[in-house]
Amino acid sequence: MSRRVLAVAELLEGVRRLLEDAVGRVWVAGETSNVFASPAGHVYFTLKDGTGQIRCAFFRADARRLRFDIENGMELVVHAEPSVYVQRGELQLVVRDAEPRGAGALAIAFEQLRARLEAEGLFAAARKRPLPAHPRRVAVVTSPRGAAIRDVLQVSGRRWPSTPIVVAPTRVQGEGAEHEIAAAIARAAALPDVDVVLVVRGGGSLEDLWCFNTEVVARAIAAAPVPVVSGVGHETDTTLADFAADARAPTPSAAAMLALPDRAAARAALAALWDRLAGEGRAALEVRWQRLDRARGAVRRLSPLARLRARHERWRAAARALARVGRGELARARATRAPSSRSARARRRRPSRAGASPPPRPRSRARSRAARARSAPRSRCAPRGSTRSRRSPSSRAATPSCGAPTTGGSCARRATPRSAPPSTCASPGPGCGRGSRRCARSSPRRPAPGRRARPGRLVVRPESRFRYAGFRRESL
Repeated sequence: MSRRVLAVAELLEGVRRLLEDAVGRVWVAGETSNVFASPAGHVYFTLKDGTGQIRCAFFRADARRLRFDIENGMELVVHAEPSVYVQRGELQLVVRDAEPRGAGALAIAFEQLRARLEAEGLFAAARKRPLPAHPRRVAVVTSPRGAAIRDVLQVSGRRWPSTPIVVAPTRVQGEGAEHEIAAAIARAAALPDVDVVLVVRGGGSLEDLWCFNTEVVARAIAAAPVPVVSGVGHETDTTLADFAADARAPTPSAAAMLALPDRAAARAALAALWDRLAGEGRAALEVRWQRLDRARGAVRRLSPLARLRARHERWRAAARALARVGRGELARARATRAPSSRSARARRRRPSRAGASPPPRPRSRARSRAARARSAPRSRCAPRGSTRSRRSPSSRAATPSCGAPTTGGSCARRATPRSAPPSTCASPGPGCGRGSRRCARSSPRRPAPGRRARPGRLVVRPESRFRYAGFRRESL
């Protein structure tokens, strides 16, 4: 009997075809180890349990559909085909799909991608940009037929209706939607006068929102030249777009409220600023008015009229002081002369001999002069200060009845100097009216018998008058 001799390659190839035909695809669970990702995109790892292990090959065509990365120590459930690696003669599993055991694949993929992008600094707080207070235009990246765009338009019309809203339409779920979202973000940020971009979508499951958890969308948001506000899902939903955006809002309506100012708050702030401006303006005007008043007062004090007025007041004060001093001196002089004057009057009033009549009642100076003028003859020469005769000039030039000699038609007693001795009268006689007394013209004026001399008064009169700037003043 002849023998059939097989080559090693033929044997391994037959075993491979036998396994593939007899066993087919199976689900195998185990822990991963020795994970290696080749540059070509293939992933190689070992799947093991407590008693055995087997090599696994995850080729690129199937591995790129995996939402997470395979790491060492992961509990995986793989859908694979048993096969033989001919070059080495090893039994292996050709993996077609894999999913984590316990936690979901999407959750594991989300955490892995988040950790990797965070390590790159894509979510750093230093990269966050502040939102503009009053944006010129707002771009919205969302579906034009969804509820999110209606919420954004309603909020913008209520808060700040004058800001234009630009919609960048795109799909927000499904296979390949992440690339459309990234292109819409770049297109909206490049529009003129767009100061902020809103990336919004309504709520949904993790699979529906998965396009916002992709790396391409996160990098597109981080690379936008203007601030981006993310409002994807509801308050409990968190995506990678929220971490990459400059501001995160729980809902699309909240995103619109973050991007647009509040009209009521702006009106209240404007009113407060107006009140503050008015108050500061009034305070500044008050300060200026006070400075102006001080300047006017300084000008008035330094003007020539003010100086003259002040000097006039000083002169008046000096005059009053001088008058007070003069009155005091006169009063002291009167007090020192009073006893001697009273004794002199008493001696004059005493009768010279017994049985003589008492002296006449003293009269005032004006009445004594008037009486002497009436009793004197009109033809004599009147003393100085008395009433003159009303005769014609020829009769006044005639020789007086007192018999005094005339020189050029005038009385000789007029020519007698006041410094002459009181006992030498030019022509005493009965016509003079005084007998042997001293002539009134040749002697100084004396008070009447029984009267003392009236003290003089200090009279201060204005020495000059002046006129300046239309005002009439008197100056000492």
